[in-house]
Amino acid sequence: MTTQSTSVERILGFGTDSGHTFGTVEIAYETFGALNADRSNAILIEHALTGDTRVTEWWAGVVGPGEAVDTDKYFVVCANSLGGCSGTTGPQSSYDDGLAYGSRFPRVSIRDMARLEHNLAQILGIDSWVAVIGGSMGGARALEFALLDSRKVRKCAVIAAPAFCEADQIAWAMMQERAIELDADYYSGDYSAVGSFPSHGLGLARQIAHLTYRNDADLNERFSRRLRSEDYYEVTSYLDHQAKKLTARFDPHSYIVLTRALRDHDVRRGRSSDLTVALADACTDNLVVSVSSDRLFPPEQVGILAEALPGRVRHHIIDSPVGHDGFLTETEKISAVLADFLAD
Repeated sequence: MTTQSTSVERILGFGTDSGHTFGTVEIAYETFGALNADRSNAILIEHALTGDTRVTEWWAGVVGPGEAVDTDKYFVVCANSLGGCSGTTGPQSSYDDGLAYGSRFPRVSIRDMARLEHNLAQILGIDSWVAVIGGSMGGARALEFALLDSRKVRKCAVIAAPAFCEADQIAWAMMQERAIELDADYYSGDYSAVGSFPSHGLGLARQIAHLTYRNDADLNERFSRRLRSEDYYEVTSYLDHQAKKLTARFDPHSYIVLTRALRDHDVRRGRSSDLTVALADACTDNLVVSVSSDRLFPPEQVGILAEALPGRVRHHIIDSPVGHDGFLTETEKISAVLADFLAD
């Protein structure tokens, strides 16, 4: 039976790209399986924007005993991202005065998140990872993790994520941020200090995002013009359900912090305006996966990353009508591609 462990590590004096230095950062993570004697069987899984460390739940059928990422064979690590709300330091963590960071929480980057996980790897004593794997924001994190020190990553799998975000993704992110910021209960991010919670803004942000996660054809086929009650469409009920699910478990300011980090994602920053040059130090055994109907990060945009990566690169386009969320829902297809990649 696969062993599972939940832990938190404390890292002192961690600096961000924005110039902020945390006195202490806590990073929460879960591990699945056992690390072998020479510490050579570890795989790092990077979660998406509103994901968490429970990878065998949100990626059931892909990660677990006997699955493509076999926790009976590999030691799987999944850490909550910096700025999140599932144990790692984020906006609701305590500041020096004992109150939540709130609006004082600094801007963080995808690179900051990856750098913090390199600190975690050092604590765990893992000098070489079998693979780092991630989807959506997790794919961006996986790419940055490998770029920071490709000598420590034997394989890198980037799923449904590009090398950089473009104007369309920035625009969608802006609308989500504004939805939360315009909620009267937001208080510039200091809502916990006054006992408020901008649930309406967070719910609307989730609904906007969900329209990029699902393909229009998929929504049309599933809901058409059907009404649940007078003037209340089935698709509206579906989006309301998605909003309620997220507001019950996620922090609104964390949502803004992470959305901005993904919005600003660009591996060329601080490296080179030429993408091929910027990626020259990346892992040389890469898997890039896109979803055929993805309208958030279309296959053409993800393909630009695949073309620019060094070494051996396999670009698989998963055929799915679902849209961007296909990286989560098409578990059989994702599993098949990952199993081949890891076994090769």
